[in-house]
Amino acid sequence: MPATYVLIACITLAAVDGDTIRCNGENMRLLGDGKPFVSGIDTPEMAGKCRAERMLAKLARKRLSKLLEQGVTVEDSGKRDRTGTHRRLVRVRLPDGRTAGRVLLEEGYAVRWRPGRSADWCSGRP
Repeated sequence: MPATYVLIACITLAAVDGDTIRCNGENMRLLGDGKPFVSGIDTPEMAGKCRAERMLAKLARKRLSKLLEQGVTVEDSGKRDRTGTHRRLVRVRLPDGRTAGRVLLEEGYAVRWRPGRSADWCSGRP
C-alpha cells in the first residue's frame, strides 16, 4: 500500500540547511523522493567538519531557499526522524510535481541517503 502524505499549511517557511526546512517555527527533515527510514537525501552540514563542507552547505541552503519561493506544498509522511529532535519527515513538492529533494540531487547539492551511510563532504567525493 502506498504511503499517505498529509499537506501541512506553512504560514512561515524557510530553509534551515539543504535538507531541513522550518515551517511555522518547526524544523522538518526533507525526504526527497525517498521512503522514511529507507532512503532520502543528505546535504552538507552548516557546522561541517571542514571549510569545504560549510561552503557547500551554504550553497545547498541557498538553493533550497530559492525552491521554497516557488509556491511549494509541504507533505507530512506521518513519521519522525530518529534524532533527538524527532523532526517530521516531509516532502516539499514544487508546482511542476517534482520534489525539492529531487532537484537538489539532480543539481548536485545533495546525495542519496541510505541507513548507515554518511557522506564525506570534505574528501571531495560525497
